[in-house]
Amino acid sequence: MCGRTSLFVPQSVLEERFNASAIQPITPRYNIAPGDDLAAIQNDAPEEIDLLQWGLIPHWVDDPDDWPKPINARAETVADKPAFSEAFDKRRCLVLADGFYEWGGERGHKQPFRVTRSDDEPFAMAGLWETWENGEARETVTVITTDSNETIAPIHDRMPVILEPDEESTWLEADDEDALGALLDPFPDDYTKTYPISTAVNNPSNDSPEVIEPVDRPEQSGLGEFE
Repeated sequence: MCGRTSLFVPQSVLEERFNASAIQPITPRYNIAPGDDLAAIQNDAPEEIDLLQWGLIPHWVDDPDDWPKPINARAETVADKPAFSEAFDKRRCLVLADGFYEWGGERGHKQPFRVTRSDDEPFAMAGLWETWENGEARETVTVITTDSNETIAPIHDRMPVILEPDEESTWLEADDEDALGALLDPFPDDYTKTYPISTAVNNPSNDSPEVIEPVDRPEQSGLGEFE
């Protein structure tokens, strides 16, 4: 599962890291929720960073209001499921982030954790994009998930597919399903860190630097499943 992310590194850092230019301003976000915009680099424009709405709407959907708008696609089935297979073949993207959040513990007593690279550098998650049009275009995105690595497993059994820097161009450019599938594995344990944060993150309207501050000990949330 990947249902909440952050991206607050300066736009200039993103542009240098991914060798791409933002086509609209990227403002700092500490608590990005489904339905919000995610910064992404699409395979048809690898030199640009655009903002896409989180929740995939395939181009063939008749009525988006009757479509579930999936925020995640499972690595194990992404190449075969009708909602994702065409995008997996033709419309892949890098979803940019500097962290994401997972909730661990029993239902009704969830503790939020922030997950980042060990070096706190921004990273790219494997994503798919679509354009739905009916008078005006809606560009949407989903994040692919895989089994958790050993660092995240005590919190949650799924994690987003985080690509190594030398895998990013392959994800955008490859046309071989086996080569693409080989990228959809857990990120290395040694390059991942987690820490508990305040339950303030449970409310998407809390979008400030305070969200990412560590807490001294796990907090107990009464909100159950945040999704």
